[in-house]
Amino acid sequence: MKDGYTSLFGREGIPSTGFDPAEFGEWVNTAADSDIAAVEAFLLGQGDCTHELPRAIRDRTQAPVIAVSDQPSLEATLALFDCGVDDVVRKPVHPREILARAAAIRRRLKAIANFTEIGPIRVFSDGRDPEISGEVFPLPRRERRILEYLVVNRGRRVSKTQIFNAIYGIFDEEVEENVVESHISKLRKKLRKKLGFDPVDSKRFLGYCIDWS
Repeated sequence: MKDGYTSLFGREGIPSTGFDPAEFGEWVNTAADSDIAAVEAFLLGQGDCTHELPRAIRDRTQAPVIAVSDQPSLEATLALFDCGVDDVVRKPVHPREILARAAAIRRRLKAIANFTEIGPIRVFSDGRDPEISGEVFPLPRRERRILEYLVVNRGRRVSKTQIFNAIYGIFDEEVEENVVESHISKLRKKLRKKLGFDPVDSKRFLGYCIDWS
């Protein structure tokens, strides 16, 4: 795939290069910051490392990550989004469409002040992992959403029910509300390990609050 797309982008006047998955993983982790910053978008094919590469890319840059998929299943598409890609396109796809999608993603990132901060914690509204002191703080999706909800509601105590409704939706009857306690417990342990203390205050029957003084 890589040679074919390199040729197609070349015909559109767009310089590009291709990597095998193992080569790319090594490159994205070791390349100079200036080299990473020069990349306007990443196009991922399918392979054993596909679901690992978006995290490695996101640790270095916020450039758009687009996956090309030949699996028409919903589960395969959702798995790609869950691992951090910005968009999924189906084969065959014209390089102009890929370029247009990458440009649209970049426009959205520039147009939206899409983060909220409290102390050294920064959470994003576009699905990215939060950052602590400028470093990516990887979290599972539910824990990430809980942290986002607490930070957006900073200084205000929110109940377990409010958190559950925000994370799972008010119509989800298949999940018990008590699952929130498990997610919050895991999140607080990770925050305590990273920060040296737990910024989340909890009071029985009143709920949870995150603040920074």
